Amino acid sequence: MFEEVHHRPCGRPTKSGAPCRAQFSGPGFACKLHTTDHEKALVEAYEQGLETGRAQEREWGQRVEAAQVERLERQIRSLREELDAKNRRFEVGGDQAVTVDGYGYRWSGSGTLEVGDRVLLPENYVSAMRHGPGPLPRDRN
Repeated sequence: MFEEVHHRPCGRPTKSGAPCRAQFSGPGFACKLHTTDHEKALVEAYEQGLETGRAQEREWGQRVEAAQVERLERQIRSLREELDAKNRRFEVGGDQAVTVDGYGYRWSGSGTLEVGDRVLLPENYVSAMRHGPGPLPRDRN
């Protein structure tokens, strides 16, 4: 991830004609004193392109990760549904087994209950304290 820094001499001719010995590193053509405006623009465009590429890479990486998470969540849901289908009992002694608010009940009435059907739950100790006496209307889930 970290780039190795390479210092190198400028080498451009000085006023005396001797090569410049100023060291510089990173993208560029010469030391700051000898870099032309055109070369500065090229380095700036290079650095801007590099940053744009890195930003796109991060965005694509996030998209790939989100897609992987979504795929795994679908896989988990599918496996849970398979396991649920293998372990679920639909009938108990000829009565339909139903779940309402996390509790299991036996339905011996006429017809088959479907998810979302409205049912009356029998009174129990907790429902009597929370909701008062008598049966409690609920949607089957």
